[in-house]
Amino acid sequence: MFSKAVLKEIDEIKVKYPDTKSALLPALYIAQREFGWLSQEAMLCVADALNLPGAMIRGTASFYSMFRHKQAGRHLIQLCTNVSCMILGAERLVDFIEIKYGLKPGGTTEDKRFSLVVMECIGACGTAPAMLVNTDFHEDLSEERIEEILNKYK
Repeated sequence: MFSKAVLKEIDEIKVKYPDTKSALLPALYIAQREFGWLSQEAMLCVADALNLPGAMIRGTASFYSMFRHKQAGRHLIQLCTNVSCMILGAERLVDFIEIKYGLKPGGTTEDKRFSLVVMECIGACGTAPAMLVNTDFHEDLSEERIEEILNKYK
C-alpha cells in the first residue's frame, strides 16, 4: 500500500497530463523507488492510484528495462558494457566486481548491499567506462575507482 504522501505525489503528477495513462511511467518509477522493485502488489497499487487496468501496468512495466521485477540490493550498480566501455575495459570491471564483491550480473550480494545490472549503453562513450550507482553517474572507471566509489555506499 502506498503512503498518503506517495498517493499525493502521484496525484500531483496526474494533473500534469491530459490523460491519466501518461502518468504511468512516473508512477511506476515512484513505486519502484518506494518498494525497491515492482512486485505484483506494487503494480496493483499503481493500477489503483491511476485507475488503470492491471494488465496495462504489467505490460508497461515489463517493456522497459529500467524497472526491476525482483528484489534488489540497497544500491543498484548499472555498468555499461557497450562498445566504447567494452573497448576501454568494462568486461574486466565486471570480472573485478564479481571477484571483489561476489556479485554476478543480475545478482545481489549476500548482504543485500548491491545488485549489478550490465547495461547496453549509458551514453558516456567519451568518458568510458561508466556506471550508475542508483542515480549517481560515475565515469573514467578503473578497478581502484570502482572500489573507492562503492565504499561510499554503506
